[in-house]
Amino acid sequence: MNLENLTQKTIGVVKEASAFIQLEAATFRQEKIEYKDVNNLVSYVDKEAEKRLVAGLSALLPEASFVTEEGTTGQIPDPEALNWIIDPLDGTANFVHGLPIYCVSVGLAQGKEPLIGVIHEPNRDELFYGWQGGGAWCNGQRLQVSTAQHLGESLLATGFPYYRFDKHDRYMMILETLMRKTHGLRRLGAAAVDLAYVAAGRFEGFYEYNLNSWDMAAGVLLIQEAGGKVTDFSGGDNYLFGGDIVAGCAVHDELLAVIKEIF
Repeated sequence: MNLENLTQKTIGVVKEASAFIQLEAATFRQEKIEYKDVNNLVSYVDKEAEKRLVAGLSALLPEASFVTEEGTTGQIPDPEALNWIIDPLDGTANFVHGLPIYCVSVGLAQGKEPLIGVIHEPNRDELFYGWQGGGAWCNGQRLQVSTAQHLGESLLATGFPYYRFDKHDRYMMILETLMRKTHGLRRLGAAAVDLAYVAAGRFEGFYEYNLNSWDMAAGVLLIQEAGGKVTDFSGGDNYLFGGDIVAGCAVHDELLAVIKEIF
């Protein structure tokens, strides 16, 4: 499999879906929102973008299966397979409220091993992409994680839980601790964008729990290819399908230590 060539073709599919999303953004109305669960929004834009991505990616690599957020393929995901892992519109809540921080995120993985990652953030027209062994890039410029060595030099990103509040108290303790130890924390509302920004050196680290594989697959590849480190909350490698992630530059281990102590 020529991963570089496949990445370039994937970019074309992603940009077509992203163009559709931006076209719909101009006329989107709040009454078109649906609820998958409490605080978990979806719209026809998510579903249609996913259908377009699945159609395009199926033509590129017919042997690959799909893990998709909106389940439009009807497939039962096999985490051990060769999978396209798709979030057609990461940051749906931002999108429906007119906040311009969202993206299309597509990853290809063999089991837990990321092979390709493509993220397009249309509002800044930033295309983040990479493939295993080929580096990570944004609009043709090679990416490298931040050179910061200590948590005290870092700006971090995270997400706030919108369900499963049983761990809320511990999560707030982590926030309080990191507020005192860093330059600050940001919550943009789109995990794939957060991860792309870690790869680009804009954030020194990112952590979150209650995530899905489609939130992470592309961004994980980008961070690894940009020289960063990715683990789950226990320091292991079960982040892609395990639901929690810690990612960053050299501050990763210090960030992980805070999380492990509290969480």
